[in-house]
Amino acid sequence: MTVLDSAVRPLTPGEVRDRLEPAGSISYSTVVTTLTRLFDKGAVARHRDGRAFRYGALSAPAGLVADRMSRLMEVEPDRATVLRRFVSNLSPDDERLLRELLEQDPPGD
Repeated sequence: MTVLDSAVRPLTPGEVRDRLEPAGSISYSTVVTTLTRLFDKGAVARHRDGRAFRYGALSAPAGLVADRMSRLMEVEPDRATVLRRFVSNLSPDDERLLRELLEQDPPGD
């Protein structure tokens, strides 16, 4: 996702592989499989370019992680316990950052 997000245009699987591992230790088929799964999950856009597909990020990686966390929270009725456990597993720096963010005025106020 980071490779796609940093690209100025959609990339082919070969271009993604070359940016991930220029030495070529990652197989082309692994990259294709991963990109196809990301497309199926709605995380990336895809369009045909000749015989290949080009893939582009639909949102930044941080946004995808936040969306995933939100979807996971939606299915859990005991949100307080989930959040409590989540916070208890944070590093001290991340916990401090979260507290600072929560103390800020909400967006739009």
